[in-house]
Amino acid sequence: MNAILSRISKIAISLFLLSSLSAHAQSGNDTLYQSLGGKTGISTFVNSFVAIVLEDARINKAFKETDTERLASLLTEQFCELSGGPCKYSGRSMEDVHKDMQVTNAHFNALAEDLQIAMEKHEVPPSVQNKLIAKLAPMQRPIVTK
Repeated sequence: MNAILSRISKIAISLFLLSSLSAHAQSGNDTLYQSLGGKTGISTFVNSFVAIVLEDARINKAFKETDTERLASLLTEQFCELSGGPCKYSGRSMEDVHKDMQVTNAHFNALAEDLQIAMEKHEVPPSVQNKLIAKLAPMQRPIVTK
């Protein structure tokens, strides 16, 4: 009987430790998402970001025929997913979206600057901004085609 109780106790402790580790890993994955204010915070600065882009003479021509509400929605999904949130990006791949747009490094950098302006406007701390930018940086290669 003692052997059975001992075995049950070990199993219970193991299950507790596994669930604790899993919860810890889960919370570590969404730290950036939480730091950005969750989906609401992301959506708020994304809406400002889109407005800033539309006013930016360096790049706004590329967005003149864009459904800006859909763009904001897709960017919110993308940033949410990249930051460890529960969202799933439902848009096309970066290669497909940008293949015929002739995007240069200067265009890409202007977009990144506009994103930083939007995040600053909504008081996203610089360290959090940098973490999101680091997640987005690998997209430069499939986006910049010229």
